[in-house]
Amino acid sequence: MRNSTPVEQSIDNLAHRYLDGRRGSRLQAGLTEFVVFGLKQAWACVFGAALLAVIIAVRLWYPDNAALARNDFLTLAAVLIQVLMISFRLETLRELRVILLFHVVGTVMELFKTDVGSWAYEAEGLLRIGAVPLFSGFMYAAVGSYMVRVFRLFDLRFDRYPRRWITALVAGAIYVNFFSHHFIVDLRWVLLAAVVLVYGRCVMHFRVFRRRFRMPILVSFLLVALFIWFAENIGTWSRAWLYPNQLNGWQAVSIDKLLAWFLLMIISVVLVAWVYKPEPLGAEAAQTPGDAQIRPGRSDMGVTTPSE
Repeated sequence: MRNSTPVEQSIDNLAHRYLDGRRGSRLQAGLTEFVVFGLKQAWACVFGAALLAVIIAVRLWYPDNAALARNDFLTLAAVLIQVLMISFRLETLRELRVILLFHVVGTVMELFKTDVGSWAYEAEGLLRIGAVPLFSGFMYAAVGSYMVRVFRLFDLRFDRYPRRWITALVAGAIYVNFFSHHFIVDLRWVLLAAVVLVYGRCVMHFRVFRRRFRMPILVSFLLVALFIWFAENIGTWSRAWLYPNQLNGWQAVSIDKLLAWFLLMIISVVLVAWVYKPEPLGAEAAQTPGDAQIRPGRSDMGVTTPSE
């Protein structure tokens, strides 16, 4: 893996020690790929998972009469998580730049959205800007952390990746629409069509352990957006923030928010592309006959790939 941290390298090393020196069946190799995929995905989510665990713990056990407000505790916990990630070399300084940019972009959006009443936080604590507690920016940073880590954990490569200046224009329009739709016509469906047009032909290649797989990049956007939507339901259940329809009792976040998160993925990808330039699958890798194809509704378990 490129620029891997010690923990990330240890995942591959464990898988190698398990398989090296064994003939191994296709089932055994497939199960190893599946386990390594799960470990890498879990590791990519470590920042967001840690923050979400703290949010749940605060909801369940934080005392109501504590001198430190819940929101301030969450902010300090988020800062501590970020410091530990860097101190123990679980995250690179290169990635930290993108994560901080996510923090700024998210906080600006939070300031506007809370002002127009899209959602709300409890009015408590000192570590806040207006109605926005500072821990909220770390939730966007968690998305950034996942994106940059996935990029190198799975050694992502792309076929027919669109020109970055075009993707930047689309991402900029999406970001502006998050603000402007409160005053003028909402263009999210037009922007969705633009995303499909720009990224529709792009295929993402990713290596799990010994095998490379590929899937349409739009499918990957949707899958990540779906998991963020699940996390958002947990966050609102924990009352870290609430939508207007949840003020009188929690209910699931509208599935309509899935589109918003899907569009946010485009902004995320463009920001990450500033650090990790999307590269095509090399000529040698592109000629590998064993690339597995992941298609919606179709399993790739029957595809044979050569060991490296």
